[in-house]
Amino acid sequence: MASSSSGNSIPAPEAVQVLVSSLADESPMVREASAATLKDIASLNPLLVLDCCSTVSRGGRRRFGNIAGLFQVMSVAIRALGKDDVDPHYMAKLAKIAAAEIISTKELNADWQRAASGVLVALGLHLPDLMMEEIFLHFSGFNSALPAMVQILSEFASSDAFQFTPRLKGVLTRVLPILGNVKEIHRPIFANAFKSWCQACWQYSVEYPLFTAIDGDVVSFLNSAFELLLRVWATSRDLKVRVSTVEALGQMVGLVTRTQLKSALPRLVPTILELYKKDQDVAFVATCSLHNLLNASLLSESGPPLLDFEDLTVILSTLLPVVCINNDTKQHSGFSVGLKTYNEVQHCFLTVGQVYPEDLFTFLLYKCRLKEEPLTFGALSVLKHLLPRLSEAWHAKRPLLVEAVKSLLDESSLAVCKALSELIVVMASHCYLVGSPGELFVEYLVRHCATTDTDRADTESSKEFIRSTGSFYPFLHKKSEVNVGGVCPTDLRDICEKGLLLITVTIPEMEHVLWPFLLKMIIPRIYTGAVATVCRCISELCRNKHTQSDIILSDCKARVDIPNSEDLFARLVVLLHNPLAREQLVTQILTVLHHLASLFPKNIILFWQEEIPKMKAYVSDPEDLKQDPLYQETWDDMIINFVAESLDVIQDVDWVISLGNSFAKQYELYSSDDEHSALLHRCLGILLQKVHDRTYVRAKIDLMYMQANIALPVNRLGLAKAMGLVAASHLDTVLDKLKDILDNVGDSIFKRILSFFSDRAKMEESDDVHAALALMYGYAAKYAPSTVIEARIDALVGTNMLSHLLNVRHPTAKQAVITAIDLLGQAVIGAAESGTSFPLKRRDVLLDYILTLMGRDDEDGFSDSNLELLHTQSLALSACTTLVSVEPKLTIETRNHVLKATLGFFGLPNDPPDVLNGLIHNLITLLCAILVTSGEDGRSRAEQLLHILRQIDPYVSSSVEYQRKRGCLAAYEMLHKFRTICVSGYCSLGCQGSCTHNKRLDRALTCNFTNLPSAFVSPSRDALCLGERIMMYLPRCADTNPEVRKTSAQILDLFFSISLSLPKSAISSGLDIELCYSALSALEDVIAILRSDASLDPSEVFNRVVSSVCILFTKDELVAALQVCSAAICDKVRQSAEGAIQAVVEFITERGTELNEADISRTTQSLLSAAIHVTEKYLRQETLGAISSLAENTNSRIVFDEVLAAAERDIATKDVSRLRGGWPIQDAFHAFSQHAVLSYSFLEHVTSILNQTPIFQGDSGKGENSNNSGESNVEDNLWHAAVIALTAFFRGGGKVGKKAVEQSYGSVLATLVLHLGSCHSLANSGQHEPLRALLVAFNAFCECVGDLEMGKILARDREQNEEEIWIGLIGDIAGCISIKRPKEVPMICLILCKSLDRPLRYLREAAAAALSEFVRYSDSFGSLLEQMVEGLTRHVSDDSPNVRRLCLRGLVQMPPVHVVQYAAQILSVIVALLDDPDESVQLTAVSCLLTVLGSSSTDAVEHILLNLSVRLRNLQICMNTKIRANAFAAFGVLCNYGFGPQRDAFLEQVHAAFPRLVLHLHDDDIGVRQACRNTFKCIAPLVEFDGMVALANTHRLSSDHRGDYEDFLRDIARQFTQHMSSRIDTYMASIIQAFEAPWPVIQANAIYLCSSVISFSSDQHISGLYLSQVFSMLIGKISRSTDAIVRATGSLALGLLLKSAKSSSWKAARLDPVDPTLVGREMESSRRF
Repeated sequence: MASSSSGNSIPAPEAVQVLVSSLADESPMVREASAATLKDIASLNPLLVLDCCSTVSRGGRRRFGNIAGLFQVMSVAIRALGKDDVDPHYMAKLAKIAAAEIISTKELNADWQRAASGVLVALGLHLPDLMMEEIFLHFSGFNSALPAMVQILSEFASSDAFQFTPRLKGVLTRVLPILGNVKEIHRPIFANAFKSWCQACWQYSVEYPLFTAIDGDVVSFLNSAFELLLRVWATSRDLKVRVSTVEALGQMVGLVTRTQLKSALPRLVPTILELYKKDQDVAFVATCSLHNLLNASLLSESGPPLLDFEDLTVILSTLLPVVCINNDTKQHSGFSVGLKTYNEVQHCFLTVGQVYPEDLFTFLLYKCRLKEEPLTFGALSVLKHLLPRLSEAWHAKRPLLVEAVKSLLDESSLAVCKALSELIVVMASHCYLVGSPGELFVEYLVRHCATTDTDRADTESSKEFIRSTGSFYPFLHKKSEVNVGGVCPTDLRDICEKGLLLITVTIPEMEHVLWPFLLKMIIPRIYTGAVATVCRCISELCRNKHTQSDIILSDCKARVDIPNSEDLFARLVVLLHNPLAREQLVTQILTVLHHLASLFPKNIILFWQEEIPKMKAYVSDPEDLKQDPLYQETWDDMIINFVAESLDVIQDVDWVISLGNSFAKQYELYSSDDEHSALLHRCLGILLQKVHDRTYVRAKIDLMYMQANIALPVNRLGLAKAMGLVAASHLDTVLDKLKDILDNVGDSIFKRILSFFSDRAKMEESDDVHAALALMYGYAAKYAPSTVIEARIDALVGTNMLSHLLNVRHPTAKQAVITAIDLLGQAVIGAAESGTSFPLKRRDVLLDYILTLMGRDDEDGFSDSNLELLHTQSLALSACTTLVSVEPKLTIETRNHVLKATLGFFGLPNDPPDVLNGLIHNLITLLCAILVTSGEDGRSRAEQLLHILRQIDPYVSSSVEYQRKRGCLAAYEMLHKFRTICVSGYCSLGCQGSCTHNKRLDRALTCNFTNLPSAFVSPSRDALCLGERIMMYLPRCADTNPEVRKTSAQILDLFFSISLSLPKSAISSGLDIELCYSALSALEDVIAILRSDASLDPSEVFNRVVSSVCILFTKDELVAALQVCSAAICDKVRQSAEGAIQAVVEFITERGTELNEADISRTTQSLLSAAIHVTEKYLRQETLGAISSLAENTNSRIVFDEVLAAAERDIATKDVSRLRGGWPIQDAFHAFSQHAVLSYSFLEHVTSILNQTPIFQGDSGKGENSNNSGESNVEDNLWHAAVIALTAFFRGGGKVGKKAVEQSYGSVLATLVLHLGSCHSLANSGQHEPLRALLVAFNAFCECVGDLEMGKILARDREQNEEEIWIGLIGDIAGCISIKRPKEVPMICLILCKSLDRPLRYLREAAAAALSEFVRYSDSFGSLLEQMVEGLTRHVSDDSPNVRRLCLRGLVQMPPVHVVQYAAQILSVIVALLDDPDESVQLTAVSCLLTVLGSSSTDAVEHILLNLSVRLRNLQICMNTKIRANAFAAFGVLCNYGFGPQRDAFLEQVHAAFPRLVLHLHDDDIGVRQACRNTFKCIAPLVEFDGMVALANTHRLSSDHRGDYEDFLRDIARQFTQHMSSRIDTYMASIIQAFEAPWPVIQANAIYLCSSVISFSSDQHISGLYLSQVFSMLIGKISRSTDAIVRATGSLALGLLLKSAKSSSWKAARLDPVDPTLVGREMESSRRF
């Protein structure tokens, strides 16, 4: 063992060795702590640390589990050595230890091996020669350790280049002889070492001349190594070897001689280039080395370039494809590597260009002409990069570059096109684009601006590229099918668009090239996709010529190749079709038209100046435009109107004819399936409408039909509208054309029959022809003059051609035929409105056609999609409406057929909503049209109305909101239409007053009803079934949807207005006519408010509606409504059901006296049925409220009989407590108890039943087997019913019921509280029902008196039988009562006090639990309080622990003023109970002590202060965390009484407890921590110096982080040593005693605090007395403790002791390596770990 110069020695070497042994601990926390400690103390005595580490390391990693951590500590210690401490001999031993560990295995780069390497590197920082000598020992021959040694030299070179570089010669001297024998697997290590050594030389050259370290021998060695690496290693089959070798050679090229480099170039260059066959990471390394090589070969100051350009061509040819790396890798994680490689390649080309600019230019142009994708792309990218940098050297080469670029314009590769486009933009910025070539390049950019995402022409080109290049550049070929060569069509398009705009806006010289050449780019079809960009560029150019319109015109006329104004107008107008096209196409076109207006006839300019801004405004907000589902149709109509008005303004026949020819020529610009073709048809159609030359018109419509693709619905519709537009001026010409088409398909039926057996395509073609033909006839009829269409429509229908159209099967063809039939009907209606009225022949047949076409038909293979089917059905409904509305009158059979086929549409799902809304609107319109045209008189129409309404009822009351909305809307529209035809003043079409329709209706009525009485002409009120109908729609007035509410209110208004408008309806029913009209007026006022969207509460609206309905009902209608109210109350919408209940209540309240006994009985049954069937509890309660209202306003006896009879049946036949959704009769009881009038009579009846049946028979019956179970069952059921009724009464909350309860509140409550114990006792014996019943009744009692908190208390663990739970429940109830009902408490307490003396334990416990809470509110008890205190004090010695602790708690919970009065008595009880054998009583005692001390006087506490202190200190080591926390907290409170005669004695107690308090500041339990923190703040002022108070206010005291706590311990230790030296002995004894505490964390705290005190103490007595003792104990704890936190903290504590000033003598200590005791202990410790 080492010795110390101090007499107060410590076993420092042993401590350090223990710490070193802890490095192998199984716990990472201990390892980290010991490592951190060793690294901290290494700077104090690095030699001792190294001694201990070296001793442990002798066994190697096989005996020491954490050899890596050990070597890390050694590395830190070696670096901490001073110059005087560096003993070469000792360092050599350490070097041998590390080297021996390294050479003990063939592994490389293990964590322990890297740590051992760190030891040698650290040694090298002090003794580089020694370190190298040790390493060189292993250079003899080739052994397994040689790679590791070379790697160490590499790391040393990277760590200290300035010491390594001068010794490079010695390294090379030893490395070179063995370099030839290095194994393949180790060559990367040697190559990387050479790279690091060369980098160290370059770093050395920054500060010192390189020749001072590198002489001729070193250069010679490097030449030899260079030659070996190049000849042998660089040709290895192992890729890793080749890559690392090339990387090393790249660093060595600047250090070898030029002669060596020149001779090596023929081999080195191919070696580097060969690596480009691999992935991109290898390519980056190769490119960096190649860049270094080019710099050394071409830019050397020592002589001319070593490479001619001819020699460089291979390098450059290889580098060109590498440019693609950056382009390829944008989708991959190696993007940054690709970008670095790209930059290095460009640097290589720039280096060559600086030496051989002209040759490089020629080379690049040559590669471009080869048209091989990788080479061409690379050459173009290099040209783009070098053109700005070598512009002066390449100035004379402009024509050559232009010609080379022209030769590439037909290249199809997307990658090449992208590079070429970028180069063109760069050339434009340097004024390369002039004249014809400039236009050619601009056209190239425009062509690629027109590229779309669907273009795939380049895909095959890319595949050809892969096939041609094979595997030479495999890392370039990681492509997807969409991205070709890393470039997708969208990327190319974006680049060209930005480039074209850039040269237009920023390069003024380009204006002469772009204008007017860009106008040519508008017309060609292949440039359609670029029109937006071209128009934007033209607008920019015209903006500069804004005031020079004559120049614009002259520039265009000066060139014959520029399109004329007609061609431009025709092209641009059709391209306006899509308002949402990309790049704001529409806005750009309109802007160009505005700028180019001077090219058109002059009178158009002003018109366009006014109209074009309007059109631009319409499409300015695409998102807003999308909100309109018909935006496309609206926009197309705007375009047609724009063309029509432009033609009207121009008034130039020749120009119009020329424009028509332009339209005709431009069919070839659009594919047959392009929607632009449909707009082109319409544009040509509106133009032909303005032309009077019939021959010209016929020729053009022939062309239109020939060019139209009628298989496409949009194109077919465009053609039909175009034909209609032409028919407006040339009807006969159009009909002749249609006749020709019809004649050509005359045999279509025969063809269709054959198509079923041959070709389906023919059937589809026939569908298309028929659909197109039907649409053309329809639109011709629509647009044609009404005066000439009758004969033509009759002829069309009479030919039976329409029947052929039924054979179409395709959905779009069906829609076209339906639309055509609809257009025919509209033409008839339009003619009638114009005064030319005629009937539509075979109208019923046409209706049947429509209904047939709108059905789903899958049998022929055409399966309609849901959306297509909905569209077809919507069109069919609209067409049916049109046909129903024309003459002749609809027959009954046809009407019923239509209704059956269409009413089911109300149930369609609301998806998609826009389509469904249109369909439902069309359906409602159809129903109204049927109602108008059906029926012969008012009664038949009323029957038809009711029939349809009842069919719609399921949708009106549906749970789906949109179905209710549809049903109500349909009912309203039908009623509105019914009123117009059945009430005078309206015509059948809804007109009011005198109109032509009324006159025709009057004549019809006169003819039809001349011989009939008036009763048959108008419907009767009874026929309307108002009671049933109103109860159907009345709930909808309270619907959740505002539209439904408004519509339903309008329905009610219509019903009553119709009923009052009928002859003698009010008088015959006995109604007050004035009151009825007043109520109707009030209802209409409500509807007016709803229509105006005024802010009105929906409930108020509903109240007004119900009030009006109640007045408007007749007696029979009222009874009918009440008897069918069950369905309304069970409505699927909660708000509606509530409204129905509210309406029923008002009907009963206002008119209940009109009901007889049978009506009352039936109404009660209906309401009870509703109450049973409603699923929501709230609705049930409201329904039962309606029953109560019925009982109050009619005969209550009848209502009670019905309810009680139902209750008796349910109790006898059902388990009413388990009914799903609750027992409705119980809810009825509850409802009666809430009623102010009914509760008294109902409570009296229920109470009498309850009083007659006892709840319990007594204890004597607990074990008896009853022989009369049948009789007891009746009583039990009766008792159960009574309890349920009593519960309902308690829950009633009525004033009368509440008063009845309050009269006997005290006795009822006391009984309930006491019997909670009895019921729990019965429950423990297996009889649970009494407890459940009592708890339910108790809860109901709480609700009755308004104690909601008490109800919540009862709801907690209500059926748990554990004592603590139900005793706590009683206490909570008592506390709640004391707050809510303080006046009742004295009476309750008097009863409970007497109960404390009862013999049954559970009764005493219940009484004690309640009294302990009631006593809180005993301010006004007077003598009763004294009686309570006496009783509680007497029973603290009860044999029940529960009674003892509850009585004590009651004594403490008195109001503070009384606690002070009885403080001495209470404290004496607490002192006795602090030693109680029951832990729960102890906890109660210490908790109560905290409370009492807060209000006790000094006199009351003084005489027991020391007694309390001793007992609290004993409780502070209790394992119960709550007791421990309260004991600490109570001790802190005692500090407030530590004055007076016993001050000194109490201070001794404080100092005795203080160390334990500090240790528990970081207890495992958070509650103990907080209590200790608060107590510490209380104790701090008593220690009589300010430092402790300041320490109590730091954040470290309140932090839960262990690091903060350790800092706090160091601070408090410092305070101990500075201000409390006299107490340190006492403190240290207590702290050292805590080393054996049962809690590991307290042991750790004690260890750290004790060590901190010793380390900060300057008292030799302390160090002499405790240092060695604690040192030994810490070593023992670290060695033997099973807790990681103890071992870790012990390690840190040892560090504190070792770093302390008093133990500085150990800094000279050394470990005796031959000490057998220490070695044995180390071996034993190592085995344990």
